[in-house]
Amino acid sequence: MAIPNRLATQICGIALENPIFAASGTFAYGVEFAEVLDLNALGGIIVKGLSREPIQGNPPPRLWESASGMINSVGLQNIGVREFVRSKLPGLRKFRPAIVANVFGYEPEDYYEVIRILEDAPGLAAYELNVSCPNTKHGGIFFSSDPILLSSLVSEIRKRSKRPLIVKLSPNVAKIDPLARAAEEAGADAISLINTVISLAVDARTRKPRIGAGYGGLSGPAVKPIALRLVYEASRAVKIPVIGLGGIASGEDAAEFLIAGATAVEVGTATFWDPKAPARIAKELDQFLRQEQISSVKHLTGTLQF
Repeated sequence: MAIPNRLATQICGIALENPIFAASGTFAYGVEFAEVLDLNALGGIIVKGLSREPIQGNPPPRLWESASGMINSVGLQNIGVREFVRSKLPGLRKFRPAIVANVFGYEPEDYYEVIRILEDAPGLAAYELNVSCPNTKHGGIFFSSDPILLSSLVSEIRKRSKRPLIVKLSPNVAKIDPLARAAEEAGADAISLINTVISLAVDARTRKPRIGAGYGGLSGPAVKPIALRLVYEASRAVKIPVIGLGGIASGEDAAEFLIAGATAVEVGTATFWDPKAPARIAKELDQFLRQEQISSVKHLTGTLQF
């Protein structure tokens, strides 16, 4: 008799071998990591943000290691959606994890064009709409700070997409509830949060920012308590699934996000110091379930007790 997979779950109708995704922006396009770890050990891969045309990104330096975290301002550098479909997606289709395309635009029309191109590309399970990146001069975060703008964008993309839509929300807002509900009401199938926290690192000797673009986005263990709170609040505000991320570096971290209300999680910054982190965390989560005598990871979701 086959041993049941404790980690098996699903989100937006997509069957997952486990709830661990490699997060967008920290795992390149996925295929680059095939020689480092077994990609089939992951539940899903969310590829680097894709734009209508290639983007060169922000000026260096782009990364700064802070206490308990990392500040980045890469600026969504990417090869563009057409080149992704041509050179990266065919290799990704050889692996079992759900492949999710992260979609970015400066204007609504940019999102529409990226989705139009991806709709004809086989092998994708869903889209994650990046409406919350703080590392661009326009677009991005403005959509995720205004429920009306967010609703308009998501509803228009919903009309153009046959695949599930995951909307990635920002922590840089006063209240997450109205934004989560706006995404849900506009047709999102799930929401993911959090993106990075706007931050600033200063060189006291030069009296200049340590990041070339000035401000950057803080990620890593420092933001985990913020992310847990927002995942909990968002999960109580909507009926669609929530994917949690922000400082996850162990299987127990992942369990905490599930308990707070997430159905799945994304591992991001941890891959910078441990490229095998997403696969390791999946294994550690399975060990946690076994030790706690929990038969299914689904039994963790939303069990936080105040």
